[in-house]
Amino acid sequence: MLVAFSISPSAADESGSVSAAVAEVVKVVRESGLPCETNAMFTNIEGEWDEVMAVVKRAVDIVAEASPRVGLVLKADIRPGYTGQLTAKVERVERHLAAE
Repeated sequence: MLVAFSISPSAADESGSVSAAVAEVVKVVRESGLPCETNAMFTNIEGEWDEVMAVVKRAVDIVAEASPRVGLVLKADIRPGYTGQLTAKVERVERHLAAE
């Protein structure tokens, strides 16, 4: 499965930034060893249901240590039998664009 998720603490730092909390989340994701990527809005992670959801839970728990309230946005693409889709989906779109 592929999961795109965003976690945010209820309280930002004095500048309004949540980047320190996001960095802690990204650290948890990268330490999982699962294929992943981070962009300006989401972190994407690929793996089996239980391992991906365990990483998301750990990430939420990390943010919850510093914030009394945590927001989570999660979108999942569940397609059994497929792996490598973190990059393969983008490659398929790029092939279509190149053919135009």
